[in-house]
Amino acid sequence: MIKNNQNTLAIIVVILFGSILFYVETDGFRAYTAESARTYELLQDKPKFPSVTLEDSQERTYTFKEFGNDKYVFLTFMYTSCKTVCPQLEMNMAQVYDLIPRKYMGEDIVFLSISFDPARDNPKILAKYRTYFGSDGETWRMARITDQAELDTLLKELGVIVIPDGNGNFTHNTAFYLIGKKGHLQEMMDFTKIKETASKVVSILENEAGD
Repeated sequence: MIKNNQNTLAIIVVILFGSILFYVETDGFRAYTAESARTYELLQDKPKFPSVTLEDSQERTYTFKEFGNDKYVFLTFMYTSCKTVCPQLEMNMAQVYDLIPRKYMGEDIVFLSISFDPARDNPKILAKYRTYFGSDGETWRMARITDQAELDTLLKELGVIVIPDGNGNFTHNTAFYLIGKKGHLQEMMDFTKIKETASKVVSILENEAGD
């Protein structure tokens, strides 16, 4: 009986020690996978949106400063030839877009989808693609970054992994990004959680407005 009790106690100690070690190494269980670790690190660092030149579906060219220091930017990364996750990503983005009160749209927040396949996703392609999801080209814009070095810098800063497969497709991670008014990453959210994302964004906008 004593031996069994000792074995039980030893198991408990091992489990407890392992849990404590796991808690410490994952910073409180918040970074238990490579992706969640990356997300947590990004939200801690809050990287600044780098200087890039965008070309949108209306062939307008501008920098990120076009949105000024008075707007949030709700952001996704995609490519129009994607047949897997990108259409769902943009459909979910459209649902979040519809859940944001109109009084904020274009005034306090803009939506932006950036293609990481600029060679194929020219303004004409983007103009057609945006109609599939209800993007109006103003309060929700679709754009590309033609300078590959600028695009690579942006993807690296926001932790976006894009791996070409050699056949015109890409393996990539997917999320919703909210860029704050000062141009820094403020939130990074699960693109499958539409209502939760919309509620978080609306809460931020309401607190900003003092509603």
